[in-house]
Amino acid sequence: MSVATGLVVIGSPNPRSFVHAMATHATAALEHYGVTCEVHDLYAEAFPPVAPADEAFTMGMDVEAAIAAGGDPIVRSHRRALAEAEHLVVAHPNWWGKPPAIVAGWLDRVLVPGVAYRLQTREGEPTSLLRLRTLLVLNTGDTPPEREAAEFGDPLDDMWRRCVGAYLGGATVRRVVASPVGGSTQAQRQSWLEAAAQAVTIP
Repeated sequence: MSVATGLVVIGSPNPRSFVHAMATHATAALEHYGVTCEVHDLYAEAFPPVAPADEAFTMGMDVEAAIAAGGDPIVRSHRRALAEAEHLVVAHPNWWGKPPAIVAGWLDRVLVPGVAYRLQTREGEPTSLLRLRTLLVLNTGDTPPEREAAEFGDPLDDMWRRCVGAYLGGATVRRVVASPVGGSTQAQRQSWLEAAAQAVTIP
């Protein structure tokens, strides 16, 4: 019987952040289900987020082969981990309604043609090449959820569910938001940590 694999990606510059705490709880929950997890802290690894010109393509088998085989060794290791993963956890703070640049760069350089998806035409629908069954997004912020939704439209939810999720081959997408973290009580923080663990499900 094969062992299920998970990839946990953390994008917060502070190793003692609540983002890291949520990711740790989600990882423990995955491991409780028997999932073997590979954890990557993008800042600690100095992940290179800036894509070179030769990665700025979206289609074509030759391009796919070149992108999949080339690149920085750190980037290659992340592409391999994503290709092998059945469960993906991405944890990051909400900065100006978006992920930190290092997380955006991870998406740019890891979810690439030949690794994550294939496009037959530039206008076409992507065909996922991944085996992902679940995506869990963990976010922290300092805006109350009601205001985030009413005033800003919760852009991170749209990004992860509708934009990124469309390239993941039907993976179940879940998201846990801890906000506002500033001024929160110990009981509230504990409830967010429990929510991060409980959001881990193995279909």
